[in-house]
Amino acid sequence: MPIAYLRGLTGSQRTPIANRHLGLALAFVAGAVNAGGFLAIGYYTSHMTGIVSAMADHLALAYYPWVIGGFAAMLCFVAGAACCALLVNWGRRNGWQSAYALPLALEAALLLVFGVLGSRLANFAWIFVPSTVALLCFVMGLQNAIITKISHAEIRTTHVTGIVTDLGIEFGKWVYWNRGEHGARVLANRPRMLLLGGLLFMFFLGGLCGALGFKIYGYTTTIPLAVILLLFALVPIGDDVVAHWKIRHRPR
Repeated sequence: MPIAYLRGLTGSQRTPIANRHLGLALAFVAGAVNAGGFLAIGYYTSHMTGIVSAMADHLALAYYPWVIGGFAAMLCFVAGAACCALLVNWGRRNGWQSAYALPLALEAALLLVFGVLGSRLANFAWIFVPSTVALLCFVMGLQNAIITKISHAEIRTTHVTGIVTDLGIEFGKWVYWNRGEHGARVLANRPRMLLLGGLLFMFFLGGLCGALGFKIYGYTTTIPLAVILLLFALVPIGDDVVAHWKIRHRPR
């Protein structure tokens, strides 16, 4: 049962339930990485709105190194999303079951690098802070693109502003008073409200766990997150490895 569940969670054959479950899990991971990253380097690396706004402020104040740093962070986020698209489309082209699992495996590997090397490099702030910002922005762009592609842009795990906006729209529909019988009735999408509320809660819960974990255990807090992502990706990747092995060793 767990293997079948994990296969459906990140495999190429998608269901709405699998999309929701994966979205909730990735929202937790995103919240933990974002909050832990802030305690490590003082930046929220999933908040592209804030980064772009800060670039404008710093440009107006002639703080040009900060402008360059913000632009580099934004490029890393874009590069992460582009890398996800490349991996997914490459996997689809080859008919792999692990088309969506490959970006998760890459994200797990990058988080492992951060968790293992973070404490050793933290004393070298001149290289550690810029490289960590670049790494975490890349990871956030990669992860957000994964669930965006899987759910056809219905679910996002790092873009909390969009989640709260959509939740507010649905809440407005829910409390709307439909008077009379004229015109179409305004009805809220309650399953979507539950999903949006769940994503918001999981991001918050992940942020709380990430902040507490980093405060107590330091950089190694990212290692369990990497293990979770690797566990999600392992079954579809294993299916492809087995299928490839059978093809190569098929009797001729």
